[in-house]
Amino acid sequence: MLMSNTARPARLHYMANGFRVLTPGDHVVCAVTGERIALDTLKYWSVGRQEAYANAEVATKALAGA
Repeated sequence: MLMSNTARPARLHYMANGFRVLTPGDHVVCAVTGERIALDTLKYWSVGRQEAYANAEVATKALAGA
């Protein structure tokens, strides 16, 4: 039986120019909003904090400490 990654969160290692999938899944969760982010649309993350963000505004606020 083939296992699907649908509705399973992925575990990623975030790097400066991309990310490496540690545990397969179809999405990650925004560290600030809790919003699901599909891996194919993930654009914003923090290498130092190893967390993903839903969009540029959320990422800016998180990194500014707001």
